[in-house]
This record gives sequence, structure tokens and C-alpha cells, in this order.
Amino acid sequence: MRYAILCSVFCILCSVSGGQWLETAIILPDSSGPRAFCYNPTNNKVYCANSGTITAGLNTVTVIDGATNSVIATVTAGSGPWDLCYNPQDNEVYCANYFSDNVTVIDGVLDSVIATVAVGATPSALCFNTLDNKVYCANCGSNDVTVIDGATNVVLATVPVESVPLALCYNSENNKVYCANVWDSTVTVICGAGDTVIRTVAAGRYPFALYYSPQNNKVYCANPFIDSVTVIDGATDSVIATVAAGYGACAFCYNPQNNKVYCANDDFDGSVTVIDGASDSVLATVTAGSEPIALCYNLQNNKVYCANYRGDSVTVISGATDSVIRTVAVGGGPVAFAHNPVQNRVYVANNVGSSISVLRDSAGGIEESFRPQAASFKPTATIVRGVLFMPEASSHKPQAASCLLDISGRKVMSLKPGANDLGRIAGGVYFISTDRRGWPQTGQSLTKFVLSR
Repeated sequence: MRYAILCSVFCILCSVSGGQWLETAIILPDSSGPRAFCYNPTNNKVYCANSGTITAGLNTVTVIDGATNSVIATVTAGSGPWDLCYNPQDNEVYCANYFSDNVTVIDGVLDSVIATVAVGATPSALCFNTLDNKVYCANCGSNDVTVIDGATNVVLATVPVESVPLALCYNSENNKVYCANVWDSTVTVICGAGDTVIRTVAAGRYPFALYYSPQNNKVYCANPFIDSVTVIDGATDSVIATVAAGYGACAFCYNPQNNKVYCANDDFDGSVTVIDGASDSVLATVTAGSEPIALCYNLQNNKVYCANYRGDSVTVISGATDSVIRTVAVGGGPVAFAHNPVQNRVYVANNVGSSISVLRDSAGGIEESFRPQAASFKPTATIVRGVLFMPEASSHKPQAASCLLDISGRKVMSLKPGANDLGRIAGGVYFISTDRRGWPQTGQSLTKFVLSR
């Protein structure tokens, strides 16, 4: 009760001063232990996996209405919900259950369980293959990756990897899945089409987290025990750089507006390393709170959010200057983020406090001050019944190669002049980039639109 009163007072003070403020705290049942999020852009919902503890786990997924911040459903999952991912093609949410060795599949409209898929031992990470509509599940107890068909939710393959796979990411440019194997200090590269191992790449000691940058076609691997980041070329799967980071490198996010990679360092120094996405050199080291453990990028205001697990706070960093804007107090043990682009809210999972803090940029809703770089040529596009019509080339206005980006800056599909079918694309906020690789370079532009379903 005392915590709720303090939160209310803090909200009033922050809303008066403007900028980042704590809009509300969503209180979950005791011992919920929220630890992972995913966002459903089709229905504007936030899903939170509640792992609890081994002795007191509730084994649920909380569903939050993105417009009202109200809990609209509580879905029973398997034992120890550990990670979530969203399938935009079928509007389904996947929950990896660490202790029951299965994946719960949740309908994105009804928020009911539609399937339970048996996977390997202690599933710990998920990722989605947008090209082939597959869900990949890393099983750290059985040293393999389960491949699930997104349309039928049946197991298509089990891919053997190295010891203790703990993290996954998807390369949309080359249709590959990368799997970090902690105990063997390697990254396994899996073909997205054939679900076979292409290569095993040597990383740093005990690789813990992965991130794919579509603009640079690179995979970043955090090595917490040698305080470095291994950079892998997405085309050749060769190591092209090793970047020094802070103590305990453990989490990433990407700033496509300024082409920067942020790495949270959770031991001793409490810092965030900022890496230039083009040169793979360190641009800055930002002081955060105690034990930074998770990061989130907000495309709409060009800010980076850092969860400080022992500091019970979130550090807000300017994506332009890499300076700390403010530190916002949240619940106990923040460990994960989700961004709601419709209301421009950032959700924080407080694992120890069994609550979800909701941060907002302004009391008025979506911040409208964000503007990409000025354009030399800006395409005009028309959407008619789920078909995106791109302008045809002409002698006086050549049509640049372009692609469709989601709210995180991830490339969703390439676009061609004329009709482009968006029938399998989930509803949400999207951008048209005049660069086929993804985020625009200098002199190019973005066109924003909202796709409704």
C-alpha cells in the first residue's frame, strides 16, 4: 500500500515537470516474478511472463491492454514461463516454460491457449523467423534448438547445437538463426530454410546475449566473463571485430536513428557501452544505476532505457548525445522491457517487486517531436485493402530501392514499385525506408504509417 502511495506522488511530481514519468504501476500477485515481455501490435496488448520461483511460481502470462493499462487476462502456461515471442503472421504469442520443457501457444485475439508444444529440456530463449514463419526455441538442458511451424504449431526439426544454448537472434537479410552456447563459448549458425547447422563461430567466454542489426547486417554477441562484444558478419558468419565493453556485458539494444549498439554491463561499474554500428568502435561509456541488466530503444523519441536490477530504477539515455536524461524509480528488480508505440509507453517488469511499471514520455500521449533526417526524395505510398502501392519510376523521379520497417527498425519485407501485399503483416506502426537494407542513410528518408487490422 505504501509503495502504491509513493508511486502516485511520484507520478504527480514528474508529470508536472514534463519528460519521462512513471504513469502507473500494475501490481501483480505476490511471487509472480515477471521476467519477460512481448508486444502484440495487432491488438495493442502487452504480454508478461511470470516465472515466480521454483517453490512459488504462478506459471502465468499476464495480458495488459495497451490503451488502458488494465489487466484483461491471465493465461495459465507451463512451469516457469521464461521467455516470450510474438508471431505476427498468425497473431500468436509463444511462451517458453523452463521447468516443464514445453512451449505454450496463446491466441493473440482471445488470449486463450491453443497449443502446448513439447520441446527439449529447459527451454530458455525464443525467436521468430519472419521469412519461413517458424519459431525457434533454445533448450539449454538438452543442447538443441526446437523448430516450430508457426502455422500448425507442430515441431519441424530439432537442431543439435553446442553446450548450454541460452540466447537466439534472427538474421532477416540472410535467413539465418544464431544461437549462443554459453558453456562452449560459441555461436551456432542455423539455416532458416533447411534448419541445418551452417557453421559454429568462436565467440568470447560464456556468450550470454545476441542482437542482430539489420542496417549493418551484423550479429553482436555479449561475452560477460571477458567484458567484450564479438561482432559477426551476417553474410559470411566470420568474426570481424571484438569490442571492449564494461564488466559483465549482458544485454543489447539498437539505435537505428544514429546507428549505435548499446550494451548493458551488469557488474561493478554499472555502465552502458555505446558502440558505433559502422566502425564497431566504442563511442561512449554511460554511467547507469546498480547492475544494469536490460535495455530498450524507443524509436519515437530516440531514447534508450536501461533497467538497473539492484538500483530499482531505469536510466533514460539520449540516443543523440548518449547522456543521461534522468533516472526513474520503479519497482524491485527490473529485468525486462516492452515498448507500446501506439501510446508511446515503456513497460518495465519488476521481478522482485512483482509489479509492472509503466513509463510515459508525456501526459498527452504519443510524442510528435520525433523527425527522421530530411529527405532528398520521399516516396508517396497508398494503402488499399491491405495492399501497399509504391510509386513507379519515371525519368525525372527514379524509384529508389526500399523496404518496410517495424517500430523497432527491423526490416520486415522488401518493397517493389507497384502493388505490395501486406496481407500477412500484423497491424501496427511501420516505416517505409528508401534504403533496401533498412534504416536510411544520410539524405534518405522514412515515411510513417499505421496498418490497421
